[in-house]
Amino acid sequence: MASVPSLASTLQQQLADALTAALPEAGTADPLLRRSDRADFQANGILALAKKLKGNPRELAGQVTAALPAGELIKDIEVSGPGFLNITLTDKAVVETLAARYADAEGRLGVPLKAEAGTTVIDYAQPNVAKEMHVGHLRSAVIGDAMVKIMEFTGENVVRRHHIGDWGTQFGMLIQYLIEHPGALKHQGGASDGEAAMSTLNRVYKESRVLFDSDEEFKARSRDRVVALQAGDPETLELWQGFVDESKIYFYSVFDKLDMEVRDPDIVGESGYNDMLEETCRILEETGVAVRSEGALCVFFDDVKGPDGNQVPLIVKKTNGGYGYAATDLSAIRNRVQDLKADTLLYVVDARQSLHFKMVFETARRAGWLGDGVKAVQLAFGTVLGKDGKPFKTREGETVRLEDLLDEAVQRATSVVREKAGKVGLSEDEIVENGRYVGVGAVKYADLSTSAVRDYKFDLDQMVSLNGDTSVYLQYAYARIQSILRKAGDAVPAAHPELALAPAERALGLHLDQFGEVLSEVASGYEPHKLAAYLYQLASHLTTFYDQCQVLSAENAPEVVENRLFLVDLTARTLHQGMELLGIRTPERL
Repeated sequence: MASVPSLASTLQQQLADALTAALPEAGTADPLLRRSDRADFQANGILALAKKLKGNPRELAGQVTAALPAGELIKDIEVSGPGFLNITLTDKAVVETLAARYADAEGRLGVPLKAEAGTTVIDYAQPNVAKEMHVGHLRSAVIGDAMVKIMEFTGENVVRRHHIGDWGTQFGMLIQYLIEHPGALKHQGGASDGEAAMSTLNRVYKESRVLFDSDEEFKARSRDRVVALQAGDPETLELWQGFVDESKIYFYSVFDKLDMEVRDPDIVGESGYNDMLEETCRILEETGVAVRSEGALCVFFDDVKGPDGNQVPLIVKKTNGGYGYAATDLSAIRNRVQDLKADTLLYVVDARQSLHFKMVFETARRAGWLGDGVKAVQLAFGTVLGKDGKPFKTREGETVRLEDLLDEAVQRATSVVREKAGKVGLSEDEIVENGRYVGVGAVKYADLSTSAVRDYKFDLDQMVSLNGDTSVYLQYAYARIQSILRKAGDAVPAAHPELALAPAERALGLHLDQFGEVLSEVASGYEPHKLAAYLYQLASHLTTFYDQCQVLSAENAPEVVENRLFLVDLTARTLHQGMELLGIRTPERL
């Protein structure tokens, strides 16, 4: 089905045409249309136009009003102040537009696909091999996953990339230890789940570290093993692959708890660019983008200086011949632009790495790898804080493990679901399943409802609350609609454009119509918190609607019941779709 133009876009076009017809000397003019609390919309563009044409704004507003087509869209126009147009739409136009969204056979609610799809590589969820995932990995995973879903829904070609830390000096130590202790990677107790895999890796790491720090000969052998790893020695690579595979079991178990899909082909870690590093350095040096400084290959920037006033370089290759993170990141850019044909590179990375990426992106531009029509963007995110406003830690001062955090969220949410379970007759299996969806959804929503660059406080009590701006509030709004639809009996949702709408019905309908425009703004600005805000406002409009407009009332005429069922069903579909794009489930019964 073709996309459904929003009421705002249709009105915007009619106003623009009327401006051109009434004032041809003005050329193309923007009516500056926005939502208004005085009417449905307000157009403010005539004031600026009057100044340009040196005319009376109220007279110009009258001319524009007269030039608008007589049709079924506009019910009333009031000229107020210095030429502002307060515009109220007909109830019929509102219902007919929503009915077209409801009838979308593709299930897209009439949301259009973007006219020109590009290719965006999204770099997110970057855990490290042989290390546990902690609360610091939460935001990259959750924000990145939401942006993947939102951008794909709007029609963008999205390539997922999980740039895992799977290369470097620590692996020489680990591999050498495995060679000398061949049975060390076997799980204790024979378990093969993700937690057991990480427990084993932790044990091996600690044992190898003790030996590395106490035995100079082992330390020397470990350093030689790093050289063998970088040189591609088969035995060394096979053992390294064992660490990677073992870590992936763990990664997948954590991502599964997060209700996130991570596919093996999308994992291209630091090692994936190893063969490109030397060529990257050679190109940078030959083109003069990078220069030798005290034996290291560096890129300098006029606006990046240390406390002493001296320039701080981006080190691409170290004095000892090893490669810095920059070499890998620059090689990844080459691969993503030249091989994957990306025109946008989106990095969902901690704000504390902003300077590094600023220098990497500028270096790539100087080298010509980020040319015209190709942009690199860091979707920087802030820190997860505890209730005390300090970085979230355990009572012992340790970094909080991501698995522990998710387990506690699910436990708290399951208690909340269990308290309400008797009213809707949930089985134990449903309580457990919904507890997981509510708990994980609460964690995700708390993250996504905050502007990414801001820090936010991790407060599970608030997150699983039924009141306020939480995912549970939205999930209950969805489940409540499903309950109404189940109780409707023979009455079915059906649009009735001939009916007059109550104020709460109009407010709900106008907000529903904004869904596609919000998604477009979220996708172009990489701002998932705006989708979360839209959905919370939608649920709030629904609450007001319930208070003022009974749906299943014997006093209502059949067509009123059908029309209100239609409005709440479209609300449910919009909530479901929006929450799905944020990576959050909407249970049918809660």
